[in-house]
Amino acid sequence: MLTGLTAYTPEATLTLYDNLEFLLRLLLSAALGALVGLERSKRRKEAGIRTHCIIACTSALFMIVSKYSFLDCAAIEGLRGADPARIAAQVVSGISFLGAGVIFRNGSSIRGLTTAAGMWGTAAIGMAVGAGMYWLGLMEAAVLVTIQTFFHRFPVGVDALTTQELLVEMEDTDDLRRRFDDLVERHGGQVIESNLSRRDGCIRIELTARLEPPITHDEAMAFMKENPGVRRMSV
Repeated sequence: MLTGLTAYTPEATLTLYDNLEFLLRLLLSAALGALVGLERSKRRKEAGIRTHCIIACTSALFMIVSKYSFLDCAAIEGLRGADPARIAAQVVSGISFLGAGVIFRNGSSIRGLTTAAGMWGTAAIGMAVGAGMYWLGLMEAAVLVTIQTFFHRFPVGVDALTTQELLVEMEDTDDLRRRFDDLVERHGGQVIESNLSRRDGCIRIELTARLEPPITHDEAMAFMKENPGVRRMSV
């Protein structure tokens, strides 16, 4: 327990044990942030171990500063309306800017939402540990990692679909267009965005769709061999 800063006294100072406990909070928050970041790093996401570690550790420091740095001002006349908790409150706003940096939009496809939400949760872990709520921070880290791991292994609904970009150039015939549509439909295709252009008797289709399972390179090659009118196809 903190000894020198539990309440205001004129001689309130940081003791050696206070500093050691603050250090423990920073190290624990960094370790929990690294745990969350490890799962993201394994998925090759934009924000990995270092980012989550720094977010958790820094959030813990802001919480410590917010909670303990202004006790010596408590008895100063005219500062009764001061609210040092505003420092911790701004962590939530500040992390939003970092989260926005890992969200990418490509047409109608949006990526990075889970990583951004994880960064937000990591900041909450750091704040809980910084406030001395060790078990709350530990449980939050365990819940975050469990959710991300479980639903990645057992996706549900839209999460089970893979966003894939397809490009095909082929002769502009009804038969070839129907065969291509059948290929997409066999993979549970949900078309997000499409772009068609015609030139010299050929049609070029650029397609972004959610597929499960995605069309593999071998399937694309087989489709081209079965349909000589297909000049180019990339997945």
